[in-house]
Amino acid sequence: MLLQQRIASRPARAAADRRRHPVPFQGSKLTPSAPCAAASQLAGAGAASISSADATTTTNNNNNTNTSSTSTSTSSSSPATGLGGSPNVVTLLRSRGLLQEVTNGEELEVAAGVGPLSVYCGFDPTADSLHLGNLLGIVVLSWFQRCGHEPVALLGGATGRVGDPSGRSTERPVLSEEQIEHNVSSIRSLLEAILTRNSQPGVPAVRVLNNLDWFGPMSFLTFLREIGKFARVSTMLAKDSVRTRMESEQGISFTEFTYQLLQGYDFVHLCRNHGVRVQIGGSDQWGNITAGTDLVRRLLGGEAREPPACYGLTFPLLVDSEGRKFGKSVGGAVWLSAEKLSPYKFYQYLFQVTDADVIKLLKMLTFLPLEDIEALQAAMGAPGYVPNAAQRRLAEEVTRFVHGDEGLAQAIKATEALKPGAATQLDAATLETVAGDAPSATLPRASVEGTTLADILVAVKLQPSKSAARKLVKGGGVYLNNAKVSEELYTVKPVDLIEGRLLLLAAGKKNKMLVRVSD
Repeated sequence: MLLQQRIASRPARAAADRRRHPVPFQGSKLTPSAPCAAASQLAGAGAASISSADATTTTNNNNNTNTSSTSTSTSSSSPATGLGGSPNVVTLLRSRGLLQEVTNGEELEVAAGVGPLSVYCGFDPTADSLHLGNLLGIVVLSWFQRCGHEPVALLGGATGRVGDPSGRSTERPVLSEEQIEHNVSSIRSLLEAILTRNSQPGVPAVRVLNNLDWFGPMSFLTFLREIGKFARVSTMLAKDSVRTRMESEQGISFTEFTYQLLQGYDFVHLCRNHGVRVQIGGSDQWGNITAGTDLVRRLLGGEAREPPACYGLTFPLLVDSEGRKFGKSVGGAVWLSAEKLSPYKFYQYLFQVTDADVIKLLKMLTFLPLEDIEALQAAMGAPGYVPNAAQRRLAEEVTRFVHGDEGLAQAIKATEALKPGAATQLDAATLETVAGDAPSATLPRASVEGTTLADILVAVKLQPSKSAARKLVKGGGVYLNNAKVSEELYTVKPVDLIEGRLLLLAAGKKNKMLVRVSD
């Protein structure tokens, strides 16, 4: 009842806001083309749709204004009902550790149970692939879709030309127009592939948009007149991302300072033209997200209408038990694109996470029921637990989500290929996939065909001498293409070469070598 009264009182509060803030420029060319639902439309929602989760009013450091928000510490005694009998997406995200802050959390929970919402997440084209840290945004979009809501992925064709200062100690490098367009195209294909492949029957289709489509034709004077006049510099300066950079030696450029206005106007445009009512992002995006909800209130509210009911929601950044960001490996970022990182190496990264992190990642990155994850957690402390069983399940589920069944099969095949004695049939493609995880050498064909295996082991420095190599072969410690060789003077034949150009040698269980044969 209290929530319903609060929602119903929104028109009165909106009228008070209009007295404090100027109405939009009446001659604007940016007129609304699609109406957004106002908060008062939720007033008739039944109280049964509201979960028992408490909402607290906190002072947020990013904008120094009171914002009604819920956090992951908030608990619910009973799950709220969503659309068509599915779980309420807000309750579901909270239960999996995927909800950190949300504006007007109780209202959003009601709205998510009343009717389908359009929700968007932005992806700037700073590279030609997204990485593991970006995967959370895709997972949360997919959860909204599975609960009956429409996912919208927004490509930052315009904002990527400016650069987001959030979480940065220095200004981002300026990319060429050609590089940005290439990155946009690559990320679009990646997002469409992942979200479309994982869409379940009957759910709303994913839409992929580009904010260059509305910022490109907009002049600087139009931007200042239509958007800039509603921004308050004191509020912009109070954002953590801005304040931190201003206190640094390098400072912040005007270009990056205006980024929050660009992202904020994205929300205005998407709400007005596409009916989008929810923006999601990582916790470092809270300031930019609240800038958007503020601009929606200022630009889309007016003398005769109440501002639309729009919401912002953040999820925690993906960090390990020691507070370090996931998504980085010794070789660089853990990319989602198979062209930049093979499914095998992606799988291996997830397979190697620690026991301290694996349960959290299963909850956040997979769609496994919580009951299954809890069972895995219990098994980890029970006698007879197979080491890394939880990690294997994590690697399988996430690799399948990102790379599909074919990519997962490739990853598993490559993993098996590196096990001495494995029955996996080796091929050149599989061996090239694992090349980065095993040393490699190149030998001329004349030094391989007709040469003893012991001589080759010495030539590629897997053994220090021929006598040591022969002793290891005789003792059964040498594998050729995963098959044990025990004949001391075994001679390599043309038929041993995989596709006529590769050999996989193993001296013991861990010392492997991929030998490329050149003509």
